[in-house]
Amino acid sequence: MLQSLYDWTMDKAKHRHAQGWLAFFAFVESSFFPIPPHPLLGLMCLAEPKKAIRFAAICTVFSVLGGMAGYAIGHFLYEAIGEWLIGVLGLSEAFPKAACYLRENDWQAIVIAGTTPVPFKLLTITAGFISMNFGTFVLASIAGRGMVFMAVGVLFQVFGAPIKAFIDKYLAWLTGLFVVLLIGGFVLIAQVGHGDGKADPSDVCANVTSLDQL
Repeated sequence: MLQSLYDWTMDKAKHRHAQGWLAFFAFVESSFFPIPPHPLLGLMCLAEPKKAIRFAAICTVFSVLGGMAGYAIGHFLYEAIGEWLIGVLGLSEAFPKAACYLRENDWQAIVIAGTTPVPFKLLTITAGFISMNFGTFVLASIAGRGMVFMAVGVLFQVFGAPIKAFIDKYLAWLTGLFVVLLIGGFVLIAQVGHGDGKADPSDVCANVTSLDQL
């Protein structure tokens, strides 16, 4: 069954409209959609390794454009849409801290968010809300999103065929390993999150819990 699902997904990744779907998911994920485009990008690169850099470029461009839409929501429509959207996404508690960290770190925070599991949409909406310099925001978004997506593209362009052959052969084992790592990651995050309850005294944003503290 697992192999059948894998084969079905690979077939869809080669669909003639796959690039359009990739662009769509990259755009909406940066502004309001909860599911990232990374899985689809990876599968499309697996299906057609010779086009991997092209797929990565599409993902980068439309992710940055989506980030600009998120910026607009935060800047012009925060009270009308942004606040509700942050709540729906379950990011209400994180929003004040994100605003604080973005004010303290400027473009570095955008680059970090673009290359880590931090929800990129949180930082794009926040950037608009605090009126971050738009040019700086765009350049940082290109750097952050470009690093992660283009890295995937280059790796699959260079090693695509061997990677695909390896996955085809060891799909079940790799799936099990992924599940173990995923569970382990959640456990580690939970342990770090509960730590000793002491905030770093040099971290001015650690205790920010509301926008009134900014």
